[in-house]
Amino acid sequence: MHMTLGAFAFLPDLTEEQICRQIDYCIANDWTVAIEFAAEVQNRDTTWETWGVPMFDVRDAKAVLAEIRACREAHPKHFIRISAFDPSRGWETVRLSFIINRPRAEPVVRFDRSESQFRALRHRAQPQPERRAMGGRF
Repeated sequence: MHMTLGAFAFLPDLTEEQICRQIDYCIANDWTVAIEFAAEVQNRDTTWETWGVPMFDVRDAKAVLAEIRACREAHPKHFIRISAFDPSRGWETVRLSFIINRPRAEPVVRFDRSESQFRALRHRAQPQPERRAMGGRF
């Protein structure tokens, strides 16, 4: 199953040139760029590990791309994403986040829905132990 997380989730994977343009956009807006990675992710999962430290003073997309390549080499079977943090007073939040690397076989997740007291619906995502290649049925 193709995980749909962040911006551009329903588009084909971005090329290196497109990633570079997005990083340039973040830098032009004075956003801090960070590279994050995770072995398994869910739609509501917000825990990712940061690659190095956020790049507060980096003004060149090529430097960020070099770090992306190093992260991909170290974690080829992980999800990797770019997050751009806006430190402006009043915002102080992530303004852009998108996946730049996916494992070949993404995790299979089953969603269970149950009804509880007062007909309240409860949803639960249950990861399945087996992993299938993208495009496979589950």
